Amino acid sequence: MWDVAGLTVVTFLTMTALLFGGAYFLHRRFAPSVPVLELSRRHEVLVGAQFLTYLVVLLLMYLMVDTQSKGKAWTAIRWNWPGNWGVYLAAGVTLDLCLLLLASVLPMPKNAPIEEFFRTARDAWIVSAFGVLFAPIFEEVYFRGFLYPALARWLGAPVSVVLTSVAFAAIHAPQLSAAWGPVLVIFLVGLVLTTVRAVKQSVAATILMHMAYNGTIFAAAFFATDGFKHMEKFTQ
Repeated sequence: MWDVAGLTVVTFLTMTALLFGGAYFLHRRFAPSVPVLELSRRHEVLVGAQFLTYLVVLLLMYLMVDTQSKGKAWTAIRWNWPGNWGVYLAAGVTLDLCLLLLASVLPMPKNAPIEEFFRTARDAWIVSAFGVLFAPIFEEVYFRGFLYPALARWLGAPVSVVLTSVAFAAIHAPQLSAAWGPVLVIFLVGLVLTTVRAVKQSVAATILMHMAYNGTIFAAAFFATDGFKHMEKFTQ
């Protein structure tokens, strides 16, 4: 748990430093007339800082585990690539479709912060690539590879599955205006992913599911906006 707490602090500090450091660099070199704070809110700066932060923390996590496990990092985090990997991709798509039905009857905020990333085609492509190809890797290694097993040693599997899912939903809440409807959906996603991790002992399996789940969401947005060409349809 101390390792997890330390990683959480490092992630926050690294993200803050890269976000404002990147904004300051852009201000000094390319946009002196634009305030640093305004630059730090630009989507490409936000995603870029998050991407670099995740790279740094992923490397740190690997080094931590590799040192403590004496060169058996992949075994220690229960990577365990599944032989039937296509099943987990299909499960991720199915999970999204099922929760989409639930979301249709839940109260949803009219203007969630995440929707700001779908105002332009460029922003939509940036967040889609990040959300499908990279964010699931970091989130699964952190939540299902580090947090869940640390909690499980202390509290047992059932309670740890729930607590890990609560933490997973909590980090996404600011993107969703902290509205209980979409946060509940994310909690259920975390519940399914953590249960799969607990039962199958495979972080790779949950990464595949997470990628497929996110990919289905972004694919739906892609087709709904005619290939991100008519972003006004996204908020209709």
